Amino acid sequence: MSSNYAAQFNELKQRLQEVYDLNRVAALLHWDQTTYMPPGGAPARGRQTALISKLAQEKFVDPEIGRLLDALRPYEESLPYDSDEASIIRVTRREYERAVRIPPEFMAMFRQHVSVTYTVWTKARPANDFSMVLPYLEKTLAYSRQLAEFFPEHEHIADPLIDFSDYGMRVSTLRPLFAQLRDALVPLVEAITSQPPADDSCLHQHFPEEKQLAFGLEVIKRFGYDFDRGRQDKTHHPFMTKFSLGDVRITTRVKENDLSEAMFSTFHEAGHALYEQGIKMDYEGTPLASGTSSGVHESQSRLWENYVGRSRPFWEHFYPQLQATFPEQLGNVSLETFYRAINKVQRSLIRTDADEITYNLHVIIRFELELDLLEGNLSLAELPQAWRERYREYLGIEPPDDKDGVLQDVHWYSGTIGGAFQGYTLGNIMAAQFFEKALEEHPEIEDEMRRGEFGTLHTWLKENIYQHGAKYTPAELLKRVTGQDLTIKPYIRYLRRKYGELYEI
Repeated sequence: MSSNYAAQFNELKQRLQEVYDLNRVAALLHWDQTTYMPPGGAPARGRQTALISKLAQEKFVDPEIGRLLDALRPYEESLPYDSDEASIIRVTRREYERAVRIPPEFMAMFRQHVSVTYTVWTKARPANDFSMVLPYLEKTLAYSRQLAEFFPEHEHIADPLIDFSDYGMRVSTLRPLFAQLRDALVPLVEAITSQPPADDSCLHQHFPEEKQLAFGLEVIKRFGYDFDRGRQDKTHHPFMTKFSLGDVRITTRVKENDLSEAMFSTFHEAGHALYEQGIKMDYEGTPLASGTSSGVHESQSRLWENYVGRSRPFWEHFYPQLQATFPEQLGNVSLETFYRAINKVQRSLIRTDADEITYNLHVIIRFELELDLLEGNLSLAELPQAWRERYREYLGIEPPDDKDGVLQDVHWYSGTIGGAFQGYTLGNIMAAQFFEKALEEHPEIEDEMRRGEFGTLHTWLKENIYQHGAKYTPAELLKRVTGQDLTIKPYIRYLRRKYGELYEI
């Protein structure tokens, strides 16, 4: 690297470090707000978070960053595509060119509108009154279309919105893929739910909070979660957050009458955290120091929650320990009964409570409806009825009201219409591809799980996925790791094998 390029690259990294640190401060403020902050702090916290976010955005879209990126282009082109330096420049340019196309005044208006809409939604949902929020949602749809129009080169109006969280994914890919998945899942749901439901009463006894938390922490320590660089706290809505690569935290929610709530949310959020803790430390302060997309991130949380945490080999080791933790509640409950309980399949109305088989149908319904809205094929006034019809068709169940129907998810009432839901199903699909490849290369993984050991799996994920951070796009990473493009085949194989055995179908 010439001295001139070295100076320019170091200046770019210094500017990016400031943006990164401001965004991490905003994350710290949010974490505090959702864990320990007293309610009286909310108005000031809103101002503080808005200010920090504004400062970070202003620093990132500074024309000087654009000038440095232009000056460094010859240097980038002289390097291998996957070198760290070329990747930092490439990913920064991609994010910068996207950010500068969105007028700051538009984002200010949109954020203000979303803040008001969210407040209205918090009242409309418990009141079961969609009409209360409808005029606000009309404006959200208009803003969502306007945001997409800042990127006219895209083939479909939803593509730019999807790009924000799952870069490179397109409606032309996702729509047929999700249709294939839907067609495979609907008959599976029918075959399973035509049988008597699994008895999950063993999960709904009194389980003291302290013991639940201690058990979950012991498990994720075995997974490889580094408590010298992380911690767990309680919140209303579990999430993972990062203040630096040396401080990656998770939260959980405990219900003393539902053993599965805290346990599986802990496994899930630990999966997100393992990804962030595994990123190469040299990437700190750059756009590479994060997971590459919503879908890839979700693949890791789902992998540890479901492919590991709901598997039979896992519980062959940990169930005796769980029984010892809760002898009165589980001492007389067999492993088979418990295993069937945590993998119970049932038609349900609420996405966040759904099982592995039905979950993606909830997501696909939302994805299809928001495409219809963005394309102008469905009006927002027609949305509640369209929601009910889609649930009846795909899940064989119909919400009795809008509270547990069109009003149940916060996404459309706190952000854009379009671009958020697809990541959940992409995560499930990619988790299957990654896990199948890990087993292919290391068949001993399942035997290690029977011994409560996860080193081989964790190391494989770190070497193949985690360490790279955001260096590769989702499609590049998937191809690099598995040799495949995005496909539902491994996911369907996994579901049919696991639930075919459970339900003898």
